[in-house]
Amino acid sequence: MGVGGIGIWQLLIILLIVVLLFGTKRLKGIGSDLGNAVKGFRSAMSDADKADEEDKDPKRLDAAKSEQATDATGSTSDSVSDKPAEKTKV
Repeated sequence: MGVGGIGIWQLLIILLIVVLLFGTKRLKGIGSDLGNAVKGFRSAMSDADKADEEDKDPKRLDAAKSEQATDATGSTSDSVSDKPAEKTKV
């Protein structure tokens, strides 16, 4: 007996039916699409791991905080002016 009580002959019959239904070109396309999906998933997971490691690095975290603080206080062109608002009569 093979996997889950299915023997080698049953697996071969299932494989033959799948090949007859879909054809080899479509199965090749499905296989490459599945491979690309797994590759993309793995790269996304490694990118997330790298981002987590960067967040845990205190030197980078302090640098990012100081950068945000200077952006918030150092920029005067985007800030609201200190002039009082003009009153309009309605």
